[in-house]
Order: sequence, then structure tokens, then C-alpha cells
Amino acid sequence: MTLATTAALVAAAVRERGAVVAFNVISLEHAEGIVAGLERSGVPGILQISENAIRFHGGRIAPVAAAIRELAQASSSSVSIHLDHVQDETLARDGIAEAEALGISSIMIDAAHLDYRDNVAATAAMAAEAHRASLWAEAELGEIGGKDGAHAPGVRTDPSEAAAFAAETGVDALAVAVGSSHAMTAATAQLDLALIGRLADAVPVPLVLHGSSGVPESDMREAVRRGIRKVNVGTALNVGYTRGVREALAADARVTDPRRYLAPARDAVAESAARYSAALAAG
Repeated sequence: MTLATTAALVAAAVRERGAVVAFNVISLEHAEGIVAGLERSGVPGILQISENAIRFHGGRIAPVAAAIRELAQASSSSVSIHLDHVQDETLARDGIAEAEALGISSIMIDAAHLDYRDNVAATAAMAAEAHRASLWAEAELGEIGGKDGAHAPGVRTDPSEAAAFAAETGVDALAVAVGSSHAMTAATAQLDLALIGRLADAVPVPLVLHGSSGVPESDMREAVRRGIRKVNVGTALNVGYTRGVREALAADARVTDPRRYLAPARDAVAESAARYSAALAAG
């Protein structure tokens, strides 16, 4: 199947009043498992590479993105590639410059750690560069906790400020702070569902929920009903991946072949990806 674009997948979610799930990729096994999960559930999805993941791979976008591109192009599901939580301007510009060759169709400009005016300025400048390269641009307003200390938890996105931010920056989607937090390993977050509704009414671009691994499934589905159109999932995949590795190694201390413990890790990622995709598709 032809590689999809994030713009098209999110536009479809808007039309259908649903959400598209974006899964974080760290390793090749993550990407393979996510694609397998999407195919199992029969829905489209987004493979996203964060700035932290790029730094894990030596700061180079091309090797990991090229591998993901090949998997996405070969998938029977519609899959797009997204650069996520990019704070470094040089890395953002590198990603924009290489995007067409690597099949990347979107970028999240992460300047939410700055004060409002600086966030607007940084986001508007980078969104303009992304648009010149025909990339869909996401940004963040309000602070979503749990991301290496970069964001303070508990700071909610104000609807009127969010509407002004979208107008001033020209972004195509906005990640909002509504009670979720990055890196949660248990689904105990309490979303402000009423705030999501007010934000959806006020903001003229699709809303994005980050930190979704910590959100109960029922709340996630209600968030979609209230206006969330892109849902980011990362930690839940890592929980299953790591459990698969631990269980395989614990079962046989003599194992040295990485395939013996990475295969169950990949299978766990596929299971999680299928579960999230099916849950939100049904919602």
C-alpha cells in the first residue's frame, strides 16, 4: 500500500468524528510490532519517531526513518510517519529537509516548555518552514507532565488562549494539556473531559492527546467523542516490550540469541497496538 500522510489520516478522523492512533517507535521491533497490530485491527495509524528516539540512534534521522518507511510502504494498513516532540531547531530543520526522501509527512514542534510568547514565536517560525516542505505541523500548548522533566504537570490548556495560539502559529493540530501525563505505566490519569469539549469548540484545528498510556480506555473513548482526533501511545508499548524480554530471559538463563527474547517483545507491542487501535476504532 502507498505510504499515507498524517494530514490525510487526521482529516479522515475529523470527518468520521473518530481518532487516529500514533505509536512511538524506538527500535525496529517496535515498528514491526506496531504495523502488525494495525494490520490485525484493520485500521490506519501513525508511526512516530521522537527527538529522544533519534538521539538514542546517534542523532541521525535517516537510518531509523528509512527502515520505518519500508515497513509502512509494505503494510496492508494505511500508515504515515511523523516526527514527534522535536525541540531542537537544528534537528527540526534536518527532519524537514530530509522528510520527502524518508517518507515523513508531519512534525510536532515542541516549544511548550517556553513561555507563551516564545512558544508562539518558535512554533510559528518552524510551522512555516514545515509548510513550505508540505509537512503537516503539530504543536503543544499547556504543559503535559512526565517528559524528562521538560514539562510541569497540572498546567491545563486554556480554550481562548489555545484558539489564539492556533491562529497566531498556523499549526495544523494542537496537543493540549487536559490531565494526562507522559511515561505513566498505569492507567490512572483523570482527564478533564469537560475541558476537552470546550477546547474542541474553541480551537479550529484538530486536538491531540499525549500521554494516553496513562488514560483508562473508557476515558480515552470519551475524549474522542468530545473532540480528540489524534491519540499518542508510547509507554504502554514499552511496558509490554520489556515484560516480553524479562519473561523470556527468566524462562531460560542460558539464552544469548537476541531473537529469542526480542520476538516475544515484538509480539507484545503488536498486541498493545492492536488493542488500542481496535478500541478507538470502535469508539
